[in-house]
Amino acid sequence: MRITWYGHSAFRLEAGDARILIDPFLTGNPGWNEGWEGPAGGVTHVLLTHGHSDHIGDAAAILKKTGAMLVANFEVCMYLAGKGVAGGQLNPGNHGGTVDCGGFTTTFVNALHSSSWVNDDGSNTYLGNPAGLVLHFPNDKSVYHMGDTDIFGDMALVQELHRPDIGIVPIGDRFTMGGAVAALACKRYFTFETAIPCHYASFPMVDQNADKFVAGMEGSTTKVLLPERGKATTV
Repeated sequence: MRITWYGHSAFRLEAGDARILIDPFLTGNPGWNEGWEGPAGGVTHVLLTHGHSDHIGDAAAILKKTGAMLVANFEVCMYLAGKGVAGGQLNPGNHGGTVDCGGFTTTFVNALHSSSWVNDDGSNTYLGNPAGLVLHFPNDKSVYHMGDTDIFGDMALVQELHRPDIGIVPIGDRFTMGGAVAALACKRYFTFETAIPCHYASFPMVDQNADKFVAGMEGSTTKVLLPERGKATTV
């Protein structure tokens, strides 16, 4: 599997024939100034954890350009259908559900956060509950993208049910758990082979480095991977 981080919570995963973008916030992402066309090259799937603009990002444009499958909760799917994404591209789910994505499955699990879209007039469009996403591949490692979340005790059930190999973990504080708490979540509830921090070093209001997470993971058997933005890493 090859994983590329584009700053904030935006990732590309390549496994088998699947080319997956998760939370493709690229345009306007302070950690990425090179547009969405490159990251979206050959994309087969777009996965969204929730409806905030720094996660939906360029999803509508990417989906309409590529014809990729959209995997998200029902509300987010319907919202993007209203933006011109074709009905045949939609693969909706919700907490506890697993959807077949053709070559892999995605399971929706809990996340402690919120989810809405702020309209141009300042009003909010409700976009369902936020989620974490667990991806299972038949011949590759499993991946848990936590989305935006705090620590919660039922992470133990995610581990029991799914035993993810790779954890993509928000650490930036203020809007998600901070680095020290994120490290506690990884060490207490999971046996990740690799943990990849995200949701940091982007906006000024979130932590600008992963130091607290790295320090908190000391002594763990989990490898902490700090990928270079835009550079694919094999895991």
